[in-house]
Amino acid sequence: MSRIGKKPVPVPAGVTITLNGQDIAVKGPKGELKLTLVDEVTIEQTEQGLQVSPREDTQRARAMWGLSRTLVSNLVTGVTQGFAKTLEINGVGYRAAVQGANLQMALGYSHDVIYPIPAGITIACPKPTEVVVSGISAALVGQVAAEIRSKRGPEPYKGKGVKYAGEKIVRKEGKKK
Repeated sequence: MSRIGKKPVPVPAGVTITLNGQDIAVKGPKGELKLTLVDEVTIEQTEQGLQVSPREDTQRARAMWGLSRTLVSNLVTGVTQGFAKTLEINGVGYRAAVQGANLQMALGYSHDVIYPIPAGITIACPKPTEVVVSGISAALVGQVAAEIRSKRGPEPYKGKGVKYAGEKIVRKEGKKK
């Protein structure tokens, strides 16, 4: 039994849910998100909220049960609160700035790295060494943050590069004399 899947997804006031077979559309104050669930699970609306349950007792159905419940929960959270990831830039001369519809980063290369900001994502740079990626889709926010981090991941000797806020970098010892 999935401990996550058993919990109903609470639906706050101001959020409308539209169920059409395996398709779910969630509309809230921040926008609208849609999702098509796998065939191994069913979804129904109850007075407690949205209840996801497996169609049959197979390994795949049980695995998809908890995943589907979490995806539906992310839809509801996204249209009400939204998601955000913070990236930190460490290194001498490393910085970032938003230039129109692009994120321009100086990451120690001979050229500036230009990252086009996708639709549905807002990127802010409160400090030159901090980038905040926010949006209503958890998957899209995580993907954009991972793509920005991949432009210059943190290296293990000095810790220079782009890392998530709060991420611990395993440091290596330098060469000895």
